[in-house]
Amino acid sequence: MRTETQTTVDEIQQGIGLLRRHLDWDQAVKRLDYLNNKAEDAAIWNDPQEAQSLMRERQQLEEGIGAVRRIETNLSENLELIELAEAENDAGIVAEAEGALSELKGDVERRQIEAMLSGEADSNDTYLEIHSGAGGTESQDWAQMLLRMYTRWAERRGFKIEVMEVHDGEEAGIKSATLMIRGHNAYGWLKTESGVHRLVRISPFDSAARRHTSFSSVWTYPVVDDSISIDVAESDCRIDTYRASGAGGQHVNTTDSAVRITHEPTGIVVQCQQERSQHKNRAKAWDMLRARLYEEELKRREAAASAEAEAKSEIGWGHQIRSYVLQPYQLVKDLRTGLENTNPQGVLDGGLDEYMEAALAHRVAGKENVGDDATA
Repeated sequence: MRTETQTTVDEIQQGIGLLRRHLDWDQAVKRLDYLNNKAEDAAIWNDPQEAQSLMRERQQLEEGIGAVRRIETNLSENLELIELAEAENDAGIVAEAEGALSELKGDVERRQIEAMLSGEADSNDTYLEIHSGAGGTESQDWAQMLLRMYTRWAERRGFKIEVMEVHDGEEAGIKSATLMIRGHNAYGWLKTESGVHRLVRISPFDSAARRHTSFSSVWTYPVVDDSISIDVAESDCRIDTYRASGAGGQHVNTTDSAVRITHEPTGIVVQCQQERSQHKNRAKAWDMLRARLYEEELKRREAAASAEAEAKSEIGWGHQIRSYVLQPYQLVKDLRTGLENTNPQGVLDGGLDEYMEAALAHRVAGKENVGDDATA
């Protein structure tokens, strides 16, 4: 077998090991057997909500376990094929099997990334908030650039985008915006984007053409679906209404239809001006608040979230997760993973997948290291 082929085989086998480890293989197989037996019991549907939850879990386990078994079978079959073809000096069959192994390696890599998206709310839709930092027009323009970047990223994936609210800047850009992004694993992909994003460029608003540094923050939190119950006491909240605004006079109401809800125990503030009806905006704002409170609960359960919370504490120096440099050189660098890209325009046009994948892998590796330390 050629050295390149052996390397591919080794990488596939390593990937299989990682997928098995992520699934906690022995426990996953036992759990699937239990759920299969449970599914044959008609009494399970006496509680439809619980039954649907168990069936979702069963489907996920079936897909995960089945995928690993298919990969193992394909690997074994192609290795046998190469062995037989080499014995018969059939170069054509060897090349065909090697091509199949290359495709299998790609499949393993994709499944490793998908395996990272197995958190409690990763499959949910997500809210994404953008807030400009200090710096007036500069940071507000940067916030609008980020809004465009995430919109482009979501469009590339075929996700649906709803604009919940936008507060325009005085001269250009935006002060803040909230999007709802709908699509499978939307929150799982975007959750690592929370933090401060830094831009360095020659300012288009500076007549002296000086270089400026701007900051804006991004915050993501999952949309709460019907299977998750979050109770919010209305007495803990302050509800304000105000007049909606939009760029160029669009979506502007002449009544106070926009709604802002402040959850006083936590200081969480959400706002919605998407609809012309105050009643509809109020309902959506309550949904957003429940989602924010749910995200707070997820953070409490996840040790890695403490670093994430620190990154969000201030929009400025020392808290950024990624830098986008347009002048004097071209570079986008993620400060958590060290990943660099010398094509910032491609990133700003929505080319974020490599950064998200690296951040997810970094987060998973961090959890595994914590686990290893705890058992040492």
